[in-house]
Amino acid sequence: MAGVPTPLQLVIFDCDGVLVDSERLAVELEVERFAEIGMPMTAAEITERFLGRSAAFVNAAIAEHLGGSVPPDRERYWEDRYTELLIERLRPIPGVAEALAQITLPVCVASSSGPDSIAFKLSLCGLAQWFGDRIFSATQVRHGKPAPDLFQLAADRLGADPSRCAVIEDSPVGVRAGRAAGMQTFAYAGGGLVARDLLDGEATIVFEDMRRLPELLERAMSSAGPADPS
Repeated sequence: MAGVPTPLQLVIFDCDGVLVDSERLAVELEVERFAEIGMPMTAAEITERFLGRSAAFVNAAIAEHLGGSVPPDRERYWEDRYTELLIERLRPIPGVAEALAQITLPVCVASSSGPDSIAFKLSLCGLAQWFGDRIFSATQVRHGKPAPDLFQLAADRLGADPSRCAVIEDSPVGVRAGRAAGMQTFAYAGGGLVARDLLDGEATIVFEDMRRLPELLERAMSSAGPADPS
């Protein structure tokens, strides 16, 4: 019935930029990589075009430019370089551990990164304990974000009604995927890479402090729709 609060069953977190501050490192590396292949792009251009997209999407763009795939030795070099950056500089998003400690609902991760990469980042940042094996990757679905497939997979595997799921995202394509899945969408704008107005929209709450997430989720469950962040 319209106007009746809908209890949430599941909170689905994106990983990069929501749980761990990896997107700045990835963009920094992509500036170097695209320059090397003769396709120079600024950090802002890379953010706009590729933030939240799967590795397959990025690699397809590179292959199209090169007229073929990246040589395996260079691909391995960039993978190793990214791993080095993660080990040296990766940190959890400020306030996310505190938020996770307060959220009483089941949680999972649904990310465009590969499953091993997700698990590695969570482990580096001390966040793996919250998720266990509840990790879902775009490699498991045919269509990555902004298609809803990944979020729908997570809900299906964990036995949750999509309309009773909350998605925590930070990219425009991720937010679009949450809306397309019919889920209550919360857009984290505290990372500074994406303008707030690019995340705002129907059935979406934009917020800038991860410590506020538990409160926003509680308010969403006590109202007929997504909570107002004010």
